Amino acid sequence: MSSEQKAAKEAADNTEAVAGPRPSRLTYAAVLAALEGVALVAGGLWMVVLGISGGASDRQQGISLGITLLVLALLPLLAARGLLLRRGWSRGPAVITQLMALPVAYSLLKADSMAIPAGIALAVVAVAALVLLVNPATTRALGIRGPGRSE
Repeated sequence: MSSEQKAAKEAADNTEAVAGPRPSRLTYAAVLAALEGVALVAGGLWMVVLGISGGASDRQQGISLGITLLVLALLPLLAARGLLLRRGWSRGPAVITQLMALPVAYSLLKADSMAIPAGIALAVVAVAALVLLVNPATTRALGIRGPGRSE
């Protein structure tokens, strides 16, 4: 089989995998990633508002943290959009987002404050999203193949 025939066969297989109905696991993973992105946007806006209304030293720190959170929100939001559209590239950013969320959840769980419930919620969402993202049905729906599986 020539390389052109292999490429045509792979394209047909990818189209076939994407043409079927979207697995519910993929939709749930996209929703969880989108929720994390929305939470980051809300936190970023909250920090900007606190920074603007705070003192001089608080203003700079609040605004810069808020802008950082708003920029970080792009990763899970773009990943969620890609998952809904069944783009293979989107699983990587979605997994990275979940892996970044786990240390944050751990640090929230170690706090002696109202942050503990937030840490529990974040940990549950991150672990659930990771399980959904590495599921074989999700991998097939996104047209992702493992190493050495070119056929």
